Amino acid sequence: MKCKGFLFDLDGTLVDSLPAVERAWSDWAKSRGLDSEEVLGFIHGKQAITSLRHFMPGESEEAIQEQFRLLEKTEAEDTVGISALPGAAELLHRLNELSVPWAIVTSGSVPVAHARHAAGELARPEIFITAELVMRGKPNPDPYLLGAEKLGLKPEECVVVEDAPAGVLSGLAAGCKVIAVNAPADTPKLDQVDLVLSSLAGLQITAVSAQEFQVTSS
Repeated sequence: MKCKGFLFDLDGTLVDSLPAVERAWSDWAKSRGLDSEEVLGFIHGKQAITSLRHFMPGESEEAIQEQFRLLEKTEAEDTVGISALPGAAELLHRLNELSVPWAIVTSGSVPVAHARHAAGELARPEIFITAELVMRGKPNPDPYLLGAEKLGLKPEECVVVEDAPAGVLSGLAAGCKVIAVNAPADTPKLDQVDLVLSSLAGLQITAVSAQEFQVTSS
């Protein structure tokens, strides 16, 4: 496929933060008397506040926000075991080498996203879309529409790279090309994405012109 820019999810796409995510949410679930597996099956790719509202029905917004602040602090401080996923650092280096516009578009809040990005020791994007910047998170199209806008590109000129079902749906809804990497086999609309990969290591980027780039996989 050809594109003019990239929009990357962070957790599970560029960095392996799964152990930290599951530690925080499992502990939260136990503290609320909830089934940890049910909670972990819901949260991935979504904003934390969305998940909290789902699992705290009928509770006040004040109570939900209090839990959000506690969870955010836990997630921002626990970066043990977080590292860049195979091929991620090399891919970002290649994009910078070719002057390809790219952004990170994450469901995480600023403290959590920046802590995990730093732990992964990855190149820093000029554009970093976090939960605070959108009213409606993934699977709605808003995060990736904003990412494309901030890059100065049309959605259809961008490639979204995602691992979570919510993110894949968000990218498709935004009208972007989508690469699914390590996405679950039962991801909705997985047959509609442009490329399915098990690792970013196989992704190759070449310049077609000063502003257009060719994406292939090996």
